Amino acid sequence: MRDHKTLNAWIEAHRVVNFVFDFCETSWRPQARAAFDQLQRASLSVQLNIAEGYARRHPKQFLNHLQIAYGSAVETTELIELLQLRRVLSNEPAQRALEASRRCQRLLLGLIKHIRGRIADQSVAT
Repeated sequence: MRDHKTLNAWIEAHRVVNFVFDFCETSWRPQARAAFDQLQRASLSVQLNIAEGYARRHPKQFLNHLQIAYGSAVETTELIELLQLRRVLSNEPAQRALEASRRCQRLLLGLIKHIRGRIADQSVAT
């Protein structure tokens, strides 16, 4: 049986979370505390909203969670860019995290489009 961990969007979100936790271990600075704290929350929100929405087993609820996850993915990207711009994060690891975060956003948009189509098909069928 498939679960949320088979979704490419979840796999990519999980990669981003791992990048973020690595950043927090290696690059944390007191002056960037708020940004690091928010980055952890935002990146976790992406992964966890995909999992929770999938577990609900209802397309409309899954869609809602995916939209929240997408917003958090955009927030995650913005925070990584900010920390990179402020030279809190070095360029190479930040670039890998940004690529993964942007890939996650694209995957989420594709999944959102797919679920919207399924919902529309169901409403036409009834």
